[in-house]
Amino acid sequence: MANVNVTIDNIKVSVEEGSTILDAAKAAGIKIPTLCAWPEIDHRPGACRVCVVEVDGQRNLVASCVFPVNEGMVVKTTTERVRKARKLNVELLLSNHPTECNVCVRNGNCDLQVVAEAVGLREVRFTYPQYVATDYIDDSSPSVVRDARKCIKCYRCVTVCDQVQTASVLSPTFRGDDVRIGPAFNLPLLETNCTNCGQCILACPVGALYEKDDTEHVWAALNDPTKHVVVQEAPAIRAALGEDLGMPIGSLVTGKMLTALRRLGFDKVFDTNFTADLTIIEEGNELLQRVKTGGKLPMITSCSPGWIKFCEHFYPDLLDHLSTCKSPQQMMGALIKTYYAQQAGIDPKDIVSVSIMPCTAKKFECQRDEMRDSGYQDVDYVLTTRELSRMIRQAGIDFASLPDGDYDNPLGEYTGAGTIFGATGGVMEAALRTVYAVVTGTNLESLDITPVRGLEGVKEAAVEVGPLGKVKVAVAHGLSNARKLMDRIREGTADYAFIEVMCCPGGCISGGGQPIAPSNEKRIQRSAALYKDDNAVQKFRQSHENPSVKRIYEVFLKEPLGHKSHELLHTHYCKRGTDLPHVKGAELEVNEEHATKAAH
Repeated sequence: MANVNVTIDNIKVSVEEGSTILDAAKAAGIKIPTLCAWPEIDHRPGACRVCVVEVDGQRNLVASCVFPVNEGMVVKTTTERVRKARKLNVELLLSNHPTECNVCVRNGNCDLQVVAEAVGLREVRFTYPQYVATDYIDDSSPSVVRDARKCIKCYRCVTVCDQVQTASVLSPTFRGDDVRIGPAFNLPLLETNCTNCGQCILACPVGALYEKDDTEHVWAALNDPTKHVVVQEAPAIRAALGEDLGMPIGSLVTGKMLTALRRLGFDKVFDTNFTADLTIIEEGNELLQRVKTGGKLPMITSCSPGWIKFCEHFYPDLLDHLSTCKSPQQMMGALIKTYYAQQAGIDPKDIVSVSIMPCTAKKFECQRDEMRDSGYQDVDYVLTTRELSRMIRQAGIDFASLPDGDYDNPLGEYTGAGTIFGATGGVMEAALRTVYAVVTGTNLESLDITPVRGLEGVKEAAVEVGPLGKVKVAVAHGLSNARKLMDRIREGTADYAFIEVMCCPGGCISGGGQPIAPSNEKRIQRSAALYKDDNAVQKFRQSHENPSVKRIYEVFLKEPLGHKSHELLHTHYCKRGTDLPHVKGAELEVNEEHATKAAH
């Protein structure tokens, strides 16, 4: 493409043809405030008018995020007309926004606050409307709270849900001044096909969407002397928690995290990476069993609860392709209230099992009826990375200065293979390492299987596995990419043995519970921290080498895919949709109508 020469605030800059004025300003080192625009997903609706600029020859101010440059264009970004317009536009947004910034979950990390500061707004002259909170706040979901009072109609959540995740749960509803963003017919999120992924939370520039807060439940458990409170942490937490507490992006903070958890009062600190290793043993053997016995292929990973719910809603006919393995979180929950309870001599009813996850969908997963194989709810509470960060700040802990701690046994030991679960392609890489070793009796020449790494939407690889021949695999992250693979399976054109799917773009490192404002740069840095842990920190890099995993099979589980394993570590999934209240109601009305007709 040819370049275009533009002058912005007397600075000459050459940019690619088709660029917007906003792109050109960035190239010139000029920062134009934005609110609705989100380059992360190429969302530029030009709706908020915060980014308006003056262009020579144009009668009206134009939105820089959508207005294309042309040769010789002259742009001014700081004229009095521009500054007044921006300030008024932000003032109008704030006049319709709750004045509760001090107690808002996004206080100090709110794009609207940032923009108000950028335009120099110091006073809102208009009267704020009095909303009835109960009419606008939807907390029906176990994962996501929607506060329509704070919505600024930027449509970022709509675009993410529709284009990135293809669940299409959110859209404009009502008309005129009553327009609000939410599910069709203003249904509660619980009654929709929401996957609980939380990507809408990361997209929201304000506090209109946020995670269901379970910190008070956990504080209560920690302060109850009759409860033995155990915590587990997902691999992606150690690569993101630090940045939420003032450390550089991509800091590997495993040791500091462990010390912080103990100072919060947890009795035992285990690691989800242990059951990630366990997942590889069970899942790898399941794959081999399917290959040998002509079972359903391709087999698809089942670690991501958002992906599982998506499959239950949109591909119920393909559920038998999913691995029967529970997620590492739920495997750990089941083992804590059985194996660990027995080892420690503690009544499982007195154990409170808490997990720290990068994923809001984990809050939904732990409440599923299928996740009670211990005889209790296997995982009692799920906290996101952001919730743990808030607890650490509430406790007055200086995170950066903490010494490194270590995990507790018997469920704390893990390998590098468990760690890389947090990045897209990590489950596949870990599985291939172990499957190759089990089948051939030797290790791969290189344990770094780079074709399955990276941020390409769909990745493919083929590995020669001894007598199994060439094993073809695929990896997808983000539900729109998962949909591509599932459609190919329906069409009968997917010639893979094994597929990894992660619900969120980049995998768990940018899950819906991670620090706000994701970007590919952050995803790369967080993933690099996990690969560093795998390659440079951990003694073992293959799941089957984990001594504690070997031990649990010897004394408790006995064998992969055995009776005890199936009882505690495997599950089944269900077709979604027909069990929703509004669907049930519709079915009832139809049945009553048919009965009436028959009677006449």
